[in-house]
Amino acid sequence: MEQRLRLIPYQVNEVVEVVSEVPKGIEMIEAPKIWEKSKGKGITVAILDTGCDVTHADLSERIIGGRNFTDDDNGNPNVYTDYNGHGTHVAGTIAAVQNNNGVIGVAPEANLLILKVLDKNGSGQYEWIINGINYAVEQKADIISMSLGGSLDVPELHQAIQNAIAHQILVVCAAGNEGDGQDSSDEFSYPASYNEVISVGAIDLERRSSEFSNSNNEVDLVAPGEEILSTYLNGTYAKLSGTSMATPHVSGALALIKDIVTKKFERILTEPELYGQLIKRTVPLGNSPKLEGNGFLYLTVEDYLSNVFNQKLSAHVLKI
Repeated sequence: MEQRLRLIPYQVNEVVEVVSEVPKGIEMIEAPKIWEKSKGKGITVAILDTGCDVTHADLSERIIGGRNFTDDDNGNPNVYTDYNGHGTHVAGTIAAVQNNNGVIGVAPEANLLILKVLDKNGSGQYEWIINGINYAVEQKADIISMSLGGSLDVPELHQAIQNAIAHQILVVCAAGNEGDGQDSSDEFSYPASYNEVISVGAIDLERRSSEFSNSNNEVDLVAPGEEILSTYLNGTYAKLSGTSMATPHVSGALALIKDIVTKKFERILTEPELYGQLIKRTVPLGNSPKLEGNGFLYLTVEDYLSNVFNQKLSAHVLKI
């Protein structure tokens, strides 16, 4: 396979050295309100990306291992250092630790398995990505997060994803940034456009659909993807924009959901069942399903719907 797969284009909005806050995107999906139920402890998220700044103060204790599948560092499989920044940013949104400094991730006690499948330039051979997926399966990851994509439908990539799904692993992918803001046109990126994966589109911090977010019938839901603050290279922090930034919000949320529902039902749910639990926690924003799928990720949706019901009931009583 000579074709290469690349990072979905993204924008670096700002790089800063010191922060101390819960990122806006984490608040928007209501993650802090369910941390008393779960912070993702015991759930492993495999991040297939450009590697990670493994010494970052907000990430180091969450990383349980990794592997390099690229030719960076002479192909040394034990060196999965991030020279790009993208993978480190994704990792922080998923599971940056709660240490009263820096930022915090959606699932601050989840485990991170760093699988470097894209090189310092954000480019990777399909073989690297496929090997990374297969390795995640071997390591019994719970969730695979991929903020990458390409225009080609490669059967071997699809087969690797189907194998992961067969092992009850949730596969979360960025929908892509080739959108034009219109639902009348379809833009497809793989692996996000495979029916088996969870395809994530982006919205801004005002819950408006991001113009760059791909639209098609395979989009499952949307999450914050603009001006997203997270960890970055050399212990710093950065605000980035793209469906790449929306994806880890969902990956982290799934770590919380899987932990919560496993305790609730006292058994391990299947991949389709966990997908159903995720979709239950979405709220429609009024856009076309091609743009937002089932809606916006909202982890306390039961409380939200209860409030809406009570408001309508109160209004009805007043009319009487």
